[in-house]
Amino acid sequence: MSLRPLLSLFIVVSMVLGGGHLAAASEELLFRVAGSNTVGARLAPSCAKDYLINIGLDDVEVRPASVANEQMIQGRVAGTEHWQQIFIAAHGSSTGFKSLLSGEADLAVSSRPIKGKEVKKLLRFGNMRSPEAEHTVAIDGLAVLVHPSNPVDSLTVQQVAQIFAGQIDNWRLVGGPDLAISLYARDDRSGTWDTFKNLVFAKRYQLSPDANRFESNDELSDRVSEDVGAIGFSGLASVRKAKLLAVADDNTHPLLPRRLTVATEDYPLSRRLFIYQPRDAAGQSKHVDAFIDHCLSERGQTLVADVGFVTQNIIAVDQPVYENAPVAYQNLASKAQRLSVNFRFNNGSSVLDNKALKDIERVALYLSQPEQQGRDVYLVGFTDANTQQRHDNLIARFRALSVQAKLMREKVAVTSSYSLGAFMPIASEKNRIAKLKNARVEIWVERAVEKVASR
Repeated sequence: MSLRPLLSLFIVVSMVLGGGHLAAASEELLFRVAGSNTVGARLAPSCAKDYLINIGLDDVEVRPASVANEQMIQGRVAGTEHWQQIFIAAHGSSTGFKSLLSGEADLAVSSRPIKGKEVKKLLRFGNMRSPEAEHTVAIDGLAVLVHPSNPVDSLTVQQVAQIFAGQIDNWRLVGGPDLAISLYARDDRSGTWDTFKNLVFAKRYQLSPDANRFESNDELSDRVSEDVGAIGFSGLASVRKAKLLAVADDNTHPLLPRRLTVATEDYPLSRRLFIYQPRDAAGQSKHVDAFIDHCLSERGQTLVADVGFVTQNIIAVDQPVYENAPVAYQNLASKAQRLSVNFRFNNGSSVLDNKALKDIERVALYLSQPEQQGRDVYLVGFTDANTQQRHDNLIARFRALSVQAKLMREKVAVTSSYSLGAFMPIASEKNRIAKLKNARVEIWVERAVEKVASR
């Protein structure tokens, strides 16, 4: 894929009658976005439209371009015939990074993290994994979809892998009817496909050659909802008329991709959706920074939810805990609510990752609201399973203290920190990539009603 050539500013002369003279209508391309269909089909256009409205343009509209999965979002500067535009091409995550490299895009959107080889190719634009370049715009749950009449309600990650590899080819083998399974998968350029390969196949399986492949999430979902034997996967925003299955990893409970389970990334097939911004690109429009800030703002994150993904705006939720949970954790759940975020770290370290750094700011903003002030704050650290429980507890404790230090810099006081080590894993230790989710820090706040009553 190559984006069609676009000029940053061009003039179109038209016969527009205004005040008794001819006026010239002009069009200005503010910036170009390329990459993931998951992000680019609806989320990026929605954010772009809202951004143009927010900067004061009139008659803002989203227009399909002449090529499928490409759109132009435009608005008119008030009192003029000058139109400002944002162009979005959504052909797959890998195409976004290729378009940055070729100079055909100013931003890349991706439904998977940037790969090492892509970082190397884009070095002239700076470190594309730095907090300034990598932005998590939304959280998504990889939705496993079946026909609405299918009686199967849940599958394990291994069963999903074996189904898409063709090893399980009939629904009766997983508790369903005696019906052949038909497979629907995203195409090779898709970040959704890359996520599926990493989290589900984990280098142990390969996709069956009989699978139907799609560039569009929506088209895939629609086909699944029309085929009684079908199973497919897509982003959460594309469930549409299909039935959503709960998913379990080894020794974990089946979870549906809901707001809390996806926002905290506890759901086994949760993933981050990204915007990548070259930091050292010459002549970059001031609108690029402003657009990203808009997408990450509270207003922008409300749009994320409206489109069908999971917002990063913070909420507090009552959460029951397992009966075999440590007493301290059960006591915490009885008096506090869990916030809809988990702090995570760069691989094998206690250094917060890029999303966590932004989440520190979000939590601080949430707790600064008048109705939240005075509530006790608690942190709970977890880690991967190692050879010794004592070692696990120390690592989890250190990670909780790392988060506490960051919160203190934002003037958030932490009442207590707990360490539960490798208790309650949310991902299998067999999957090298997925198990990184086990290293996390939860944040809880005392219930407001109890705080008032105790005064």
